[in-house]
Amino acid sequence: MAWCCVFAEEDCKKYLRKKRQEAEQPLQVPAVDSSVPKTSELMGITTRDDPYGNGTEMFDAFICYCQKDLQFVQEMIRELEQTEFKLKLCVFDRDVLPGTCVWSISGELIERRCRRMVVVISDDYLESDECDFQTKFALSLSPGARLKRLIPVKCKTMKNEFPSILRFITICDYTNPCTKKWFWTRLAKSLLLP
Repeated sequence: MAWCCVFAEEDCKKYLRKKRQEAEQPLQVPAVDSSVPKTSELMGITTRDDPYGNGTEMFDAFICYCQKDLQFVQEMIRELEQTEFKLKLCVFDRDVLPGTCVWSISGELIERRCRRMVVVISDDYLESDECDFQTKFALSLSPGARLKRLIPVKCKTMKNEFPSILRFITICDYTNPCTKKWFWTRLAKSLLLP
């Protein structure tokens, strides 16, 4: 009978050690998938989204710009949305509701809700952490620009060097007087590509 108590005590000690080890290990979900939001954080992020997640607003292009280039972006809205092109642009300051993480919203819009991304390039763009993130994120979705997803637009004459990360992609140059008359048509047609 004494040997039964010894075995029972050993079993209890093993059980308690196992439970202690399990408690020290991090809790993990068997299927980890970060590509699809599991929370309501990214529902209702734009002005026309259904706040309950039943309908999301889609765009032809996400416009990556810094605040100092907002006047050019407003001209872009007039030329591309309010003309025969009828494009739907995602302009952060106009279309995104406040209250959610800027980086999460940018990633969601660029990857899932916008077919293309227009990068408005200027010296001020080079100083923007937000523009840097958005550009690198969009490039990571289409390495080597194979999907023609990212369209650089030079909006002002620059003192600094054009961003090296974008040098291999053909640009729309608003500053070139020789091609300015074709500028909006070229940009619109590149955004209308399937």
